[in-house]
Amino acid sequence: MSTSAVTKAPTPEQPEPRPAQGALDRYFKISERGSSIPREIRGGFATFFAMAYIIVLNPIILGSAKDMYGNHLDNGQLVTATALTAAFTTLLMGVIGNVPIALAAGLGVNTVVALQLAPRMSWPDAMGMVVLAGFVVMLLVATGLRERVMNAVPLGLRKGIAIGIGLFIMLIGLVDSGFVSRIPDAAQTTVPLQLGADGHLNGWPVLVFILGTLLTLALIVRKVPGAILISIVAMTVVAVIINSVATIPSWGLTTPKWPGNPLATPDFGLVGKVSLFGGFEKVGVLTGVLFVFTVLLSCFFDAMGTIMGISDEAKLTDAQGNMPGINKVLFVDGIAVAAGGATSSSATTCFVESTAGVGEGARTGFANVVTGALFAVALFLTPVATMVPSQAATPALLAVGFLIMSGSVKEIDWADYTIAIPAFVTMLMMPFTYSITNGIGMGFITFVVLRLAAGRGREVPVAMYVVSAVFAFYYLMPALGLT
Repeated sequence: MSTSAVTKAPTPEQPEPRPAQGALDRYFKISERGSSIPREIRGGFATFFAMAYIIVLNPIILGSAKDMYGNHLDNGQLVTATALTAAFTTLLMGVIGNVPIALAAGLGVNTVVALQLAPRMSWPDAMGMVVLAGFVVMLLVATGLRERVMNAVPLGLRKGIAIGIGLFIMLIGLVDSGFVSRIPDAAQTTVPLQLGADGHLNGWPVLVFILGTLLTLALIVRKVPGAILISIVAMTVVAVIINSVATIPSWGLTTPKWPGNPLATPDFGLVGKVSLFGGFEKVGVLTGVLFVFTVLLSCFFDAMGTIMGISDEAKLTDAQGNMPGINKVLFVDGIAVAAGGATSSSATTCFVESTAGVGEGARTGFANVVTGALFAVALFLTPVATMVPSQAATPALLAVGFLIMSGSVKEIDWADYTIAIPAFVTMLMMPFTYSITNGIGMGFITFVVLRLAAGRGREVPVAMYVVSAVFAFYYLMPALGLT
């Protein structure tokens, strides 16, 4: 999960730095940072088990969407792409950045790709825009502009974006599980959504989701490492048993049935299926730029906060709170965004679940080497990953949504209406319009208007004026006859 709200993990007693022993120790500065190879290995395993659910969830989110031509991405190929990109980028962060921060397809940005980009273009076009967003991130880091751009958006508004994404993810989970459904003829009713498929909770699949949600939350409350993964595995077993003894009309995209041979050769069919500029031909230059900007923004601020939060947790910051060598880390993050698009697994970003590894004692990039190697092993377990029904996996979306929100709400200055109202608009418009783009745009515009109304226009950064004007023009395009 990518979020700037870092859930604190209990960290073990930090031992005193020791002289390096061997080339591996010297390269990763293991002893210098007061760690040890066994600690780094334990940390690498803990991080993997805390975030391995993404191998299941990312294919469900992307695989359930269709592009403008009605095409679905293959679920098995998505599992391969997700595991491959996580393995590559996590290893890269470990070797180059030397920090215990693992990466994988970001929850939140994959919904942007699935629900905002793909319906307006082809899948290669949508992934091409993700690659472009990654290039922009790398350019911003290389020019030193990344932190300046980040500073243009007020902290409270950034927190509103994170909360909105959390709410949106939770709604996706409720709908994909069947716990909530769209009323077929909503125009004839007072509400657009209903409980279950017919206003009631019926059927074994919904029960699996309910039990999975309760189990996930209970394990999180108990601070059990790998709580989300444990719940997914447990409820998949339950679903397989139920499916073998009961007649289930439909589980949705995936039927929980043992595949026979759990091993399979990875299918790399989606790797390289990218069209960098095809999307602009479908939606136009302005809309295309806004789409790239939305992907960029979805990755940009959460990754920055996650990196700084985890580095502080791992005691990798100096007395001023700065992390030495952060530009290397930020640049790898940009590579990861582009790599996710290149493999069609959506933008890859830093995962806050890396705090699980830090809690086990990880302090260096060697823990990432372990985590990346485990993702590489997962490449050969595609049949197992693709037997997980959405009802067993989507409880994680509710848990992730909560974790995204929990650390952000209290950091908004609710007494300053020029910040609180735009943040409120942002967080509500994302789920209520089923659009992350709309939430960001309406929040930015509201912020600029309210600051001007309060006579505080000089406090608004120039970049916010420019971006808000672009969003305003985007919303006015239909009225101006430009669409």
